[in-house]
Amino acid sequence: MEPVHDIRLLLAILAPLIGAGLVMAAGKRPNLREACSFLAAVTLFGITVSLVPDIRAGRTLRFMVFDLLPGLSVSLRADALSMIFAVAASFLWIVTVFYSAGYMRGLKEHAQTRFNTCFALALFGAIGCAFSDNLLTLYLFYEIVSVTTYPLVAHHQDEEGYEGGKKYLVYLTATAKGLVLPAMVLIYVLNGNLDFAGNIRTGIIPPDVHRGIVTALYVCCLLGFAKNGIMPLHHWLPGAMVAPTPVSALLHAVAVVKVGVFSTVRVMLYVFGVERMDALNLGLPTAYFVSFTILGASIIALGKDNLKLRLAYSTVSQLSYVILGVALLTPAAIEGGLIHIANHAFSKITLFFCAGAIYVATHKKNISEMSGLGRAMPFTFGAFAIASLSMIGAPPVGGFISKWYLLLGALDAGSIGIMVVLVVSTLLNAAYFAPVVYQAFFGKPSEEDTHHGFKEAHPAMVVPISICAIISVVIGLYPDFFMQFARAVVP
Repeated sequence: MEPVHDIRLLLAILAPLIGAGLVMAAGKRPNLREACSFLAAVTLFGITVSLVPDIRAGRTLRFMVFDLLPGLSVSLRADALSMIFAVAASFLWIVTVFYSAGYMRGLKEHAQTRFNTCFALALFGAIGCAFSDNLLTLYLFYEIVSVTTYPLVAHHQDEEGYEGGKKYLVYLTATAKGLVLPAMVLIYVLNGNLDFAGNIRTGIIPPDVHRGIVTALYVCCLLGFAKNGIMPLHHWLPGAMVAPTPVSALLHAVAVVKVGVFSTVRVMLYVFGVERMDALNLGLPTAYFVSFTILGASIIALGKDNLKLRLAYSTVSQLSYVILGVALLTPAAIEGGLIHIANHAFSKITLFFCAGAIYVATHKKNISEMSGLGRAMPFTFGAFAIASLSMIGAPPVGGFISKWYLLLGALDAGSIGIMVVLVVSTLLNAAYFAPVVYQAFFGKPSEEDTHHGFKEAHPAMVVPISICAIISVVIGLYPDFFMQFARAVVP
C-alpha cells in the first residue's frame, strides 16, 4: 500500500514547538505558563490519536518537509512502530505537566519557565524521532533531544549539575557524531537514499555489499545511539540523576531513553532487516551482548541506597529488553521487545514520580530512611508497588506481557541461554524492588526518624502517579491496544 500524504504529521511535531514558544511568552505567570504546556500536550495527544484508525487500517502516512539532495530529505512518516512510541509519549506528557507543576512549585524551584520550555522542546524532538521517515530525519531529531535536555539535566546550576550535564552531552553527542553520522553517510553512498524500508525483512542495504562493511555499519548504529543505555556507554544515565525528578521521569520513561531504543530498533529492522541480520549472524550475538547490560545493571542496582540511582540502573537494565527482543529475530520476541517500549514507559514514570513525591513530602532520598513510610504515604507506595511488579514481570501488570513474549521468542529461537538470562534478571528485579516496598509498609522507623507529621504529597503529584499506575495494570490486563501495533510491524 502506497504511503498517504498527511499534514497531521507536521502538525504533531509543531504542537510542542509552538507550545515551547507560548511557555516562553507566558514568562513568570505560572498558571498561564502551565496552561500553555497542558494545551500543547493535549493537542499533540489528540493529533497522535487521530492517526490510529489509519494505522490500524494498514496505511503508512507520510509528509515531505523539504528535499536536500536526490534521495535525501527531511520527511515524516507514521506507521505501526511510530504509534507505540508516539501514543505513549504524548499521553505521558499530559500527566507530567500536572506532576511537574506540583513538584516545581512544592520545592519553589528556580527557572521554571526555562524548565517548561525545554520540556516542550524535548517532546518536539522525541515526536520528531517517532515520526521520522528516514535515517537523516531521525538523526536530526535525535540530536535535538540531546541539546534541549541538557538545560534540564543541569537545571540546578551547581557543580554537580554541570558535571552531570557535561557527561550527558558529551556521551550522547560524541557517540552520535562519531558513530551514527559516518555510518549514515556510508549507507547513503551505498544505497542512494536513507529512507526506511517498507518492511522489516529486507532492509535497505544492497545485497552485494560486503558482509564486513554491513557488520561495521550495524555496530556503529547499535553503539552510536547511546541513549539506549547499552553498557559500557551508559554512564551518562546515572549521572543525569542530578536533575529534578520530573526530568528524571522524562529521561528514563518518555523522551530520552525511549528515543534511544526506538532509534536502535528502527534501524535494526528497517535499515538492516531481519533477513540480513540473520544471514550475517548479527541477531543472537547482539542478544547476548545486551544481556550483559540486563544482568550487570541489575546487580549494580542492588547496591544502591539512593532511590533514584537504583531506578536509574533499573532503567539501564530494562532498556536492553527491547533490543534483546528485536535481536532474537523471532516474531514473538520482536513483539515482546516493541511492546516493552510502552509498558516500561508507564511503569518507570510511575516509579520516578513516586521518588519525587517522597522527596517533596519528606526530603528523603535513601531507601534506608523509608522504613514505615508507606503507612504515611499509602497511595504513593501502593503505586510504587504496582509499578515494581511491572518491572519484575509479574501479572497482572504490563511488564508481564513483555517478558512473556520475550520468553516465547527465546524459546522459538531455541536459545536456552537467553531464557536463563530472562529468568535470572527477573529474580534480580525482585531482589532490588521488593525490599523497598516491604520496608516501606512493614519496616519499623528508627527512634530518630518516626515519620511523624509526614503525609502524601500534593494531589497534583499523587493523581498523576495513580493514573500511571492504573494504566500499567490496564495494559497488562488488556494489552491489545499497543500489541496490535507490535504485531503489525512483524511480517
